[in-house]
Amino acid sequence: MPKAYAYTRHGGPGTEAFIEVDRPVPGPGELLVEVRAAGVNPVDWKLRNGLRRPGAAEAEFPAVFGSEIAGVVAEPGPGVTGFAAGEAVFGNPVGGGYAQYALLPVSLAARKPDALAFTDAATLPVAAATAHDAVRQLALPAGATLLINGVGGGVGVAAAQIARSLGVRVVGTASAAKKEFVEELGAVHVPSGEEGLAERVRAAAPAGVDAALDLVGGPALEAVAALVDPARLVTAADPAAAARLGASPVRRARTVEVLDAVARLVVDGTLRPYVTATYPLERAAEALRAVEAGHVRGKVVIEVAT
Repeated sequence: MPKAYAYTRHGGPGTEAFIEVDRPVPGPGELLVEVRAAGVNPVDWKLRNGLRRPGAAEAEFPAVFGSEIAGVVAEPGPGVTGFAAGEAVFGNPVGGGYAQYALLPVSLAARKPDALAFTDAATLPVAAATAHDAVRQLALPAGATLLINGVGGGVGVAAAQIARSLGVRVVGTASAAKKEFVEELGAVHVPSGEEGLAERVRAAAPAGVDAALDLVGGPALEAVAALVDPARLVTAADPAAAARLGASPVRRARTVEVLDAVARLVVDGTLRPYVTATYPLERAAEALRAVEAGHVRGKVVIEVAT
């Protein structure tokens, strides 16, 4: 039977386990995908801990981890047209993606360009697409300055590159160990940590920042809020604090058009996914621990053997 990596209840890493599952059966509007790669994101362990997305149903256990995949169509669902078995696709699965097989809604499935590796494609549906939506939401003109709070992770790395391609100056907070990495992105590095953060940002950007993208939340978001008009502050990490501060969450488009757009950015060299670590499915726990520790540079991807 196919296997998947799941959590059996809300809680810490002790709730995680490999499970055997029946091969999924695609319904109308779905594709059964043989997974080749799955992106690992902070939201994965946050959902395990009990995070509930707005409007989402209660979790059913066991719940398979993962919300972005790339793979090959094994079987289109009833009535599905435009996709055939053997085509390479990527997108946001339903029912999890740390698995040998996953169900992908046609509405969230994009064709993978031949020039795009499966491991790179698996970083796009969550991290790169969120970055794309955030930069578009802020709509900064060339020459403006964007502060990215938490620039070293998957979303921040993509947002910095997309903003820089539009002529926007980027100032990014990250740990001291990531200084060279942040500068490689073309961003000005500011050491992270909420104490004294506002002062450090002002020193790095004496003319001020025009907008901010927060990927950290908590006290660090409070410090960022003191630097920018709340109407020019968006967060992908702390929507509750955003509402209290008069800021906004990142408005996700969640369309195939966005997936196609970020794929083109990778193919044309504008966006580098920065996959800095890959793990086989058998080591999914290690991949998740690396992301949960919060020190990853770029993206971690799980590769699924064929």
